[in-house]
Amino acid sequence: MTTTSHCNGNTDSLFKVPTIKFTKLFINGDFVDSISGKTFETIDPRTKELITRVSEGDKEDVDLAVKAARQAFDHGPWPRLSGCERGRIMMKFADLVDQHIEELAALDTIDGGKLFGTGKAVDIPHAANCLRYYAGAADKIHGHVLKMSRELHGYTLREPIGVVGHIIPWNFPTIMFFGKVSPALAAGCTMVLKPAEQTPLSALYYAHLAKLAGIPDGVLNVVTGFGPTAGAAISSHMDVDAISFTGSTEVGREIMQAAAKSNLKTLSLELGGKSPLVIFDDADVDKAAGLALFGILYNKGEICVASSRVFVQEGIYDEFVKVLVEKVKAWKVGDPFDPKTQQGPQVDKKQFEKILSYIEHGKRQGATLLTGGKPLGDKGYYIEPTIFTDVKEDMLIAKDEIFGPVMALMKFKTIDEAIKKANNTTYGLAAGIVTKNLDVANTVSRSIRAGVIWINCYIAFDLDCPYGGYKMSGFGREYGLEALDKYLHVKAIVTPIYNSPWL
Repeated sequence: MTTTSHCNGNTDSLFKVPTIKFTKLFINGDFVDSISGKTFETIDPRTKELITRVSEGDKEDVDLAVKAARQAFDHGPWPRLSGCERGRIMMKFADLVDQHIEELAALDTIDGGKLFGTGKAVDIPHAANCLRYYAGAADKIHGHVLKMSRELHGYTLREPIGVVGHIIPWNFPTIMFFGKVSPALAAGCTMVLKPAEQTPLSALYYAHLAKLAGIPDGVLNVVTGFGPTAGAAISSHMDVDAISFTGSTEVGREIMQAAAKSNLKTLSLELGGKSPLVIFDDADVDKAAGLALFGILYNKGEICVASSRVFVQEGIYDEFVKVLVEKVKAWKVGDPFDPKTQQGPQVDKKQFEKILSYIEHGKRQGATLLTGGKPLGDKGYYIEPTIFTDVKEDMLIAKDEIFGPVMALMKFKTIDEAIKKANNTTYGLAAGIVTKNLDVANTVSRSIRAGVIWINCYIAFDLDCPYGGYKMSGFGREYGLEALDKYLHVKAIVTPIYNSPWL
């Protein structure tokens, strides 16, 4: 099948979309139909047309996947391999991802509306390098010898936690897959992963590559399906030892309840955000405006760290607004396969309508629509970059996570006011600061309650930099060596010592 660009009406870009190869559940090393035989549609947000149908997993399928993962953990080779050997297989997995980069990027584009060029340049290489990072850590997981206070010898072991349930969102299907799978594999865990129902295609392809790489059957299982059925079955399963979830705070609450009511499984929850970007008077206005725009429009605003609340000090506010408007005018929305496009379609009809409803809330509550605010084109889920001014902190557009290309722009006078406004949210995932003053940067970065603070940069992720939330943005950390912690138990072992010349 061929896709044609419709960037603002143009149809001069052609790209050959690959044949969809994998649409069934991946359980115990094989692609299988769901027990019910049911399937669900996955839709191309560029056209609103059907891509294919995918097997719909339910509780019975999750039971089979967990059983396979439990068998692989309790009796299989993966947890018993040396870290070096696990790392070697993970390195091969990474090489296979690199070898299929174009096809994988295309899957995330047709399934989630993500930019094809960014997929090839950022998402897929990042995924392969994430595997390599944790492959390098696999043989460096160790405990400590303890300095006991009496005649005892003590040490700790870090042991794999067991069967892990991964539940990932639709906004970064590839990055989220490997951000969770890679450290869990390195730790020696086995797992069941449920991709978002909006973007199931790349996860199934990665399961295929995992088998080719030599990851034993049952170690990595992928069950496609819906949150209230497949996701709920994983969360409440008595034989799942841990859950790693990225998604909304609302669903995070439900997973926490399910964990408590079942077997008290451990949790890592990376949830919503309403991140502030605070721009001070001494900032380079052009660079600051560029950062603000990038922070809210990257991945069409469908990113949990989006700089959706932008606070600008009053001395440069008017100039900042002028520069921002000029930059928005040059921003290109259109076919994500077109290399000139900067913003593709929203992921699906539900998200598209949610964003538009928040834009209406903003207008109704008295905010001023500076730019955008409307759908774009006659097909696909495209929305204009939207900026509101005259925003008050009690408005819905300033409080709720919209998850779209909608910026709430506000001004402030003093550092203390900026800190207070930045912290006036139930969330605490990320924040940005733009200033040339080191003292200001230090004060504000230590005062904002958020898991990652970017100074004079934004969305500056790195594999070695841990990332996660404060407050209702959740707990637990992705990336860095800290990400291994949620997949490991610490066991203390103590034995008496006799006639030792020292303690």
